[in-house]
Amino acid sequence: MSGATSAGSSPTTAPFIARREVFPVTGSTNDIVRCWLAEGAPEVCLAVADRQSEGRGRAGRTWLAPSGAALLLSLGFRPSWLAPDRTWRLAAVVAMAMAEAAEPVADLARGTIRLKWPNDLVVEDGGPTDPRAGTARKLAGLLGETDGLGSDDPRATIGLGMNVAWPASDFPPDLVATMTSLDELSGGQAIDRGIVLDAFLRRLEPQVAALRVGRFDEQAWLDRQLTTGRTVRLEQLDGSAEVVDAVGLDPASGALLVADERAAEGRRSVFSGEIRHLRIPAPTDPAAGAARRPARAQV
Repeated sequence: MSGATSAGSSPTTAPFIARREVFPVTGSTNDIVRCWLAEGAPEVCLAVADRQSEGRGRAGRTWLAPSGAALLLSLGFRPSWLAPDRTWRLAAVVAMAMAEAAEPVADLARGTIRLKWPNDLVVEDGGPTDPRAGTARKLAGLLGETDGLGSDDPRATIGLGMNVAWPASDFPPDLVATMTSLDELSGGQAIDRGIVLDAFLRRLEPQVAALRVGRFDEQAWLDRQLTTGRTVRLEQLDGSAEVVDAVGLDPASGALLVADERAAEGRRSVFSGEIRHLRIPAPTDPAAGAARRPARAQV
């Protein structure tokens, strides 16, 4: 997977991935890509690792996976072609491209993989009669980091870790109830990380090309959102938390929209925070003609 050119590129067409390297083990692929960009590497650059020793998620959390169990990658961009307040859309198209790529590889129905604001890919458990219904399990997470936005040298790094070849029997005990993997979702098929990566890059390239000319598929992004219409517990870095009704997302800013009778139009925008719990609406029981009590799920 290493090399600076892609198969099928012509001498007159620049490859989508300008720099691409694979590491058996590294501290953090985000750190590698940020260093490349700082040294002048052209976009788009891609670092992939079999294992990270210092992988991290949002809010300074560690993110570790056994060797070979997850697809671990970071992409580097120089988004001078994107307004600073639209840079969040890079993470959005990365998330959508991965969801679109992973579903057919794992034989999942389109729309199975959902987006949980602000940075997770999740899958809901069960159906209307399944006792597990109401649980959302984390499949992947993203971490976006930027430097120099608003300057003549803006840089953006988007890291992604997806659980692929990771059996439930090996999940960390404290996460077994809230995580999943492509292997588990596919019924135990052996999912090849290389196939997932290739499918992801094929879907990402046209979405980034669209961003370059000012196009973003707002409806596709909104349709995959799990958070809309849910009661959620929103936690902040300072430890504060509130329970709010999430009424949607703003495709212009990426903000979570929550009901607030004190705000204009009865809602306000939330730009930071993390959803730790959400309440998934229960289906209506046709026989009883009444809705079951919603279940609270940690995600």
